[in-house]
Amino acid sequence: MTAHYEVRGDVAVITLDNPPVNGLGYATRAALAAGVNRAEDDPAIRAIVVTGAGKAFSGGADIKEFGSPKATSEPNLLSLIAQLEACSKPTVAAVHTVCMGGGLELALGCHYRVAAPGAAVALPEVKIGLVPGAGGTQRLPRVIGVEPALNMIVSGDPVKSELLAQIPGQKLFQKIVEGDLLDGAVAFAREVADVRPLPRVRDLPARHPEADGYFQFARNTVKAVAKNFPAPAKCVDCVEQAVKSKFEAGMTFELSTFMSLMFTPESRALRHAFFAERATSKIADVPEDTPKRAINQVAVIGAGTMGGGISMNFLNAGIPVVILEMKQEALDRGIATIRKNYEAQVKKGKLKPEKYEERMALLTSTLSYAEIGGADLVIEAVFEDLDVKKVVFEQLDAVMKPGAILASNTSTLDVNRIASFTKRPQDVVGLHFFSPANVMKLLEVVRGAATAKDVMATVMALGKKIRKTCVVSGVCDGFIGNRMIEQYSRQAGFLLEEGCTPAQVDRAAEKFGFAMGPFRMGDLAGNDIGWYIRKRRYQEKPDLRYSRTADLLCELGRFGQKTGAGWYDYQPGQRNAIPSKLVEDMIAKHRADLGITPRKISDEEIVQRLVYSLVNEGAKILEEGIASKASDIDMVYLTGYGFPLHRGGPMCYADTQGLFNVVQAMRRFAKNPLDDAEFWQPAPLLAKLAAEGKSFS
Repeated sequence: MTAHYEVRGDVAVITLDNPPVNGLGYATRAALAAGVNRAEDDPAIRAIVVTGAGKAFSGGADIKEFGSPKATSEPNLLSLIAQLEACSKPTVAAVHTVCMGGGLELALGCHYRVAAPGAAVALPEVKIGLVPGAGGTQRLPRVIGVEPALNMIVSGDPVKSELLAQIPGQKLFQKIVEGDLLDGAVAFAREVADVRPLPRVRDLPARHPEADGYFQFARNTVKAVAKNFPAPAKCVDCVEQAVKSKFEAGMTFELSTFMSLMFTPESRALRHAFFAERATSKIADVPEDTPKRAINQVAVIGAGTMGGGISMNFLNAGIPVVILEMKQEALDRGIATIRKNYEAQVKKGKLKPEKYEERMALLTSTLSYAEIGGADLVIEAVFEDLDVKKVVFEQLDAVMKPGAILASNTSTLDVNRIASFTKRPQDVVGLHFFSPANVMKLLEVVRGAATAKDVMATVMALGKKIRKTCVVSGVCDGFIGNRMIEQYSRQAGFLLEEGCTPAQVDRAAEKFGFAMGPFRMGDLAGNDIGWYIRKRRYQEKPDLRYSRTADLLCELGRFGQKTGAGWYDYQPGQRNAIPSKLVEDMIAKHRADLGITPRKISDEEIVQRLVYSLVNEGAKILEEGIASKASDIDMVYLTGYGFPLHRGGPMCYADTQGLFNVVQAMRRFAKNPLDDAEFWQPAPLLAKLAAEGKSFS
């Protein structure tokens, strides 16, 4: 049973029990409905308490049932709330720990609510592109006021129960129970057992003294902040109905809004991202109960930007870190940067001074490999060169204790080759952090041919602890993210040769929703990094064609923001990208040297060539087993490369466009003599799915 019924004297207690967050799946709804009927039919019962087992009252809908017939089977959530509201005996929701989405809507359907302090209360539906669909937008304004309710609904962020209880005139919680919640709820239920009429949230007024002006202001604010997402503006419309319409009309409006948003590409993309993030941690051949190695201390090789950022992740999680460098001045510089980063957070009020001291106290440094041997995990963050890595890993193999995990932060190099520099390849793994490592959410976990299963289980759990989205990749040049971005960058270069300016390409990409276009991104990351990789490619893959424009730029010493000039010009101390006449002249001369007559290229073609190059390479990565599922590729791009969230990632976007249409576009691009016809042959997996009318998902 996913809901338990017990009797405490004259009070029935129904406890939701569907771990981990008491999701309101079909079985749970049916058991709760049966419990309410049982209490109604028992003359000895005077009141009913509804609560949740374990670490939640209820987190809302059961995500395992999303999209299945069970999600809407009767009793659905609306029917269940109507049953609680119409009950002839008082119903009391005893709220604790987590009360979100449908869980909060269920509590609002009860006649009374009591709460433990510290319960996180939210209507987070907006985060998956929806409005609450079971009365949340109609009932919440009636119990905490229109403005606080709209703020909660539009943001989707949780608010603590004791803070909500402090809102003047609020009727959400009749009592905050210190001590045992269930004892307090049962005692409260007895106090109100004979009170009639039974209070219903639906009968309370939702009022605002300046309704028209307030809702117009709210609409303007929301549209400015959430321009790519329709749901926040629809939340405003729904709450406005709570004020201006009768309750039933408001409920009808909310439900029709919910249903219409369910089929928008934005909501599909957000729901896809929601499930994709949870799926990244699952590795088919590594069971969840695989024993994990203890990680009580981490060593980091290299105190540069990357090493410092990596170290901060572990310090933030309370894990001691020892940083190793070859020279004292490099070590001092690295520690000073970490200190400066934390001091900036303290100054902004994001970090308490005592927390800053606590974190710095966990940090030690050394110039000797002998002093890091006791660490449980060591991560090298040295120069991206196989010979340099070889020296480091041979030293680590000599000094690290048995069972220590040896990780490389390489972004492109062969993890199997790196593992071969040691006598313990089973302990070697790639941990590719993205810069700035203390900010970016993505962590590519690169699984070598010999990497042990317990190493994978350990680093995936550790990644979660340091709040990263971990995506597993197999070994190939560039792994998932950088292998795909190389094709995207090649297309950006060809677009310049054919007639675009860097600003035009960037504008089209940013209008599509990318955080930055390819050329602004290059200037931020450093154009010399791509140059270094291309020089390696010219040796390894002499047949792979690149536009020479990026090399010409680097030959001018224009490496980007760090040199004050890249694809764009930059004013000292500013990051604004100013189109450069020098660069545009350089591109024009290069075109003329190649005998290319520039043509006008549409934004649609720019976006399709950039995005579909990611899709085609992504399909090859899937086929080769480098990524285990398309949604993993989407998570790499959503969390590491600024792909627009409202598009759901490149593979999800291709699905929404229809793979048949994607393949047709690729056939057109293959006919362009200035592009790479061979690259635009659809990957076999993509061609197969398109021919069968299927999708990546």
